[in-house]
Amino acid sequence: MTAAQSLHRLEALRHEFGGGIAATKLALLTVLARGRLGHPDGVLRLHEQLCFMRAYPDDRRVLAKVNAILITFAQRSDLKRHRLELADNGIAGTRIHYRFYWPTAKRLAARWPAHFHIDWDCVEEPDRLAQVLPMITSAVEAAWLRGRGPEPRAALRRLAGAKTTDAAFLVQGMQAMAGDDFSHEASFDALDTPFVLHPGAGTPSRTLARHATSPVAFVRAPVLRARQDLPVELRRAPQSVRKVPIAEGAQLIELALSALVTRSRDIDGIAYADPGDVWMVDDGDALQWAFFGLAPERRQLLRASHGFLTLRSGVPIGYGQFDTLFRTADVSFNSFDTFRGPSTAKIFVRLLAAARALLGACAFTLDGYQIGHHNEEAIASGAWWFYYKLGFRPRNAAIRKLAAVELARMQANPKRLSSPATLRRLAADTLYFESDGVRAPLWPLLADIGAAAADRLAMLGVVDREAAVQVCSNRVMQKLGISSLAGLPGRKADVALAWRRWVPVVDLLKISAWSAPERRSLAAVIAAKGGHSEREFLQKFDAHPRIAGALRALCGA
Repeated sequence: MTAAQSLHRLEALRHEFGGGIAATKLALLTVLARGRLGHPDGVLRLHEQLCFMRAYPDDRRVLAKVNAILITFAQRSDLKRHRLELADNGIAGTRIHYRFYWPTAKRLAARWPAHFHIDWDCVEEPDRLAQVLPMITSAVEAAWLRGRGPEPRAALRRLAGAKTTDAAFLVQGMQAMAGDDFSHEASFDALDTPFVLHPGAGTPSRTLARHATSPVAFVRAPVLRARQDLPVELRRAPQSVRKVPIAEGAQLIELALSALVTRSRDIDGIAYADPGDVWMVDDGDALQWAFFGLAPERRQLLRASHGFLTLRSGVPIGYGQFDTLFRTADVSFNSFDTFRGPSTAKIFVRLLAAARALLGACAFTLDGYQIGHHNEEAIASGAWWFYYKLGFRPRNAAIRKLAAVELARMQANPKRLSSPATLRRLAADTLYFESDGVRAPLWPLLADIGAAAADRLAMLGVVDREAAVQVCSNRVMQKLGISSLAGLPGRKADVALAWRRWVPVVDLLKISAWSAPERRSLAAVIAAKGGHSEREFLQKFDAHPRIAGALRALCGA
């Protein structure tokens, strides 16, 4: 066979396992290791097929051959010939163009400053960069920039010198500006600067991405598409849940960030992950999830956020985030294109079982974007029906009626598919799954607490909000029966931050009928929000007999 024919045959066998399939795949891989492909699409398809086989290997010989090809993939002549066309696919040896957000840009500028550049071909408004340059330079340089107005590209090249790239200079300069990381982020993201990451030793790629200590499981039989029983799966606990050491946590965060960089994606639950709050959930058969708690200063006020990376045989195959409160998790789930297939539904239901074991979630919600609202990828994949078949249901009466009509049409014609227009109408509101008597809240109502807090703080007549929050803090301490935060567990600064954020909320709660122990234990719940792990916060929140009901009553959720 030619290399192109071998690739086509190998792709046809992607989900075939057992019998003599491994020997056939090995023979095809041998041809592809020597042969060369004449089109960039073929090179990309080969790369992704190899990544899939690394996650789902047939046996040791096939895995060894796959690894051998991937290790030298960047040196393939067909890759070098089509390097420019293959940019932005995460292949080792190719470039990545993206308008990286602040946390990722900081990391790239720190780790690979020589490879990180501004993509000047895509800069649409250079005047934005020109305006920020005087703010990150010395007084005499700023006078030159304002007085002469040099073209931003030339100015940055001169400011950075020979030892620093323009992108690294910009990022590091903005880090040194007055203010905190939040203000730096706002200023940087407003620039919306396009960047390019050139390939180099150790720069992010999909080619060899793998968690080194994860187990490997060989696939001995064909992967079949089977209907999943979500209630049953939720009750089946994963094999193990463990908190990983900080060093391993940092490695997993690095792996997750690289998986997103190479796919031009971003999510807060990974971008702001805390290496000291990383958990590994092992479900057996080499299926794992690394869950990432957020750094204390980046946590949400009420819900607990956890990003996650899905691993199969240590290879990243998907990612997402859970935002959890009231034993309910709002789910963002994404399976990378290369790894979608018959096992996707099973992976999703096992993910929810992992979230139940780790976070205590018994109910789950999917917002409109996740199922297709302003998300054409979800529309194209029919995501709404994927989740509906697993037991998720809308509360919106109009959507329930539309779904019933569509189901009747599908029963009359099993080959019928919902049109994109219909899928967009279905995706206009949230989907819900509830178990164990847990009623999922209406998440948007949580934001209304802010309006009530604004009214209460305004009544104090104190314009300075920090001063107003301090007045609230004194009042809340009296309500809870504590005199200071000194006795609360956790790092002092993080506990104090969580306390300042929570006191306007607590001041609104009707807790006069609570017992003294119940009021004092609420202080421990707040402290846990600023503690080492938001998992502990969720445990304390769920264990408190009054706080969930009081918060639900406050926002009508």
